[in-house]
Amino acid sequence: MFESLSARLQSITQRLRGKAKITEADLDVALREIRLALLEADVNFKVVKDFVARVRERALGTAVLFGLDAGRQVVKIVHDELVAVLGGERRELQLAARPSVLMLVGLQGSGKTTTAAKLAVRLRREGRRPLLVAADVYRPAAVDQLVQLGDQTGIEVHTRPTGTPALEVARSGVEAARQRGHDLVLVDTAGRLHVDEPMMDELVRIAGAVTPAETLLVVDAMTGQESVRVAEAFHQRLPISGLVLTKMDGDARGGAALSIRSVIGLPITFIGTGERTDGLEPFHPDRLAQRILGMGDILSLVERVQETVDRDEAERVAQRMMEARFTLEDFRSQLNQVKQMGPIGQIMQMIPGAGQMAGAAQQAVDEGQLTRIEAIIASMTPDERRRPEIIKASRRRRIALGSGTSTADVNRLLKQFAEMQKLMRQLGGGRIPKLGGMGGGLRGLLER
Repeated sequence: MFESLSARLQSITQRLRGKAKITEADLDVALREIRLALLEADVNFKVVKDFVARVRERALGTAVLFGLDAGRQVVKIVHDELVAVLGGERRELQLAARPSVLMLVGLQGSGKTTTAAKLAVRLRREGRRPLLVAADVYRPAAVDQLVQLGDQTGIEVHTRPTGTPALEVARSGVEAARQRGHDLVLVDTAGRLHVDEPMMDELVRIAGAVTPAETLLVVDAMTGQESVRVAEAFHQRLPISGLVLTKMDGDARGGAALSIRSVIGLPITFIGTGERTDGLEPFHPDRLAQRILGMGDILSLVERVQETVDRDEAERVAQRMMEARFTLEDFRSQLNQVKQMGPIGQIMQMIPGAGQMAGAAQQAVDEGQLTRIEAIIASMTPDERRRPEIIKASRRRRIALGSGTSTADVNRLLKQFAEMQKLMRQLGGGRIPKLGGMGGGLRGLLER
C-alpha cells in the first residue's frame, strides 16, 4: 500500500544522505517534495502541514545543517517525526480478566469477521483459549462465515438460533466461555454500509452488557480519508480502545493510516496484511516508519520466520544441503515454508536496502510461479524426486502433462536444480564455486 509513498520518500532521503552539508534552501526543497509526496498519498492536509513544520523546526533549531553528516541527521529527524505521526510506541492489548471480552466493531465490508478469526489465531499462539461469538445476526451468511473460519482454524464458535437478538448472542457467549473454560471472548458484531443510529444504539447496548476489556474498530485502509470520518463517528459513541487497519496489502495510497492516529488520537493495534488467517501483524510505528523510508524491518522479519518456519525441518534440510543430499522433495518443503511467510514483496520490504527491489521481486517470483514449480514436483514419482537424473524425455512429457505445464518448464526446473546441487556439493567440500556459470542458482529456479 505504501509502495508509491515509500519510493518517493526514499528518493528524497537518499539525496539528503549524500550531503555532508545542507543549506536552508536545500532543506526547503526537500521538505516541499516530502509535503507533495504525503499529500499525494492521501495523508490529511493538517497532519502534513504539522509534520513538515516540526521537521523544519527541529532541523534548524538544533544546528543540524552545520554539523557533520547533516544529511543523515535530517533523515533521522524525518524518521522520528514519522514515528510520532504513527503513534510513537506499540500499544499492547489489555486482557487481564478471565474471560476477557474483546469486541470488534466497524462498517460492513471492513473485514470484521475475518479479523476476528485472525485475532483468535494470533492470541491462541500466545497461550489464550479464545471463543468466537457470532453476534452479526443481520448480514446474510455472516454466522456461517465465522463458523467456517472456526472450523478452518480449530477455534470454537458460539452461535444461537436464527432470530436471536445480537445482545442475547453476545451475553450468552460470555456465559458459555465461563462454563467451558475459555479465557478470551471475541465478539463479532454487525455493521452497516454507513454509520447510522440503530447500529450505534445496538453496539452501545452490547458493550454495556458484556463490558469489553478492549473495543477494536476495524477500518478498511483502502477507503482513504473516509476511514478517518468513520473512526471519528464510532469514537464519539463507543469506548474504542484501538484500531485494526485491514487490506494494508492493497494498492490504495494508504495515507489514512498515517492520518488516523494524529487526527483522532486512537492507537493502531494491528494491521491486516493478507486474506489468510495468519495475515495479521501487530502495529509497530517505528517498524512501519523504517519500511516506508527503506530502512527495512529486521525484527518483524525475524518474528515472521519464528512463527512460520518449522525449526526442526529447517535444520534437517540444512544438514542435507551441506551433505549434498538435497532432493526435489526437500525443495518443495522449502517452497511451502517460503509461501507461508507471505508475498515476496512484503518480505523484501523488511530487508534493509532491499525495499526498492520489492516490486521487481514480486513480479519475478509470483504465487503462480511457485505454484507451477510445486505442480511439476508433485507430478513426479517419489523415486524421480529423489533421483531427478533418471527423468528422461518420456518422463518429462508425462510430468508436463500431469502438472499442466510445458516440457520447457520441466527442463528449466531440472537444469537449475542440477546446478544448485552442484553448488551444494562444492560448498560441502569446502570449495568456493564460480558463481558466473551457475545459471542463477535458486533465483534461476524461480524466474520465468
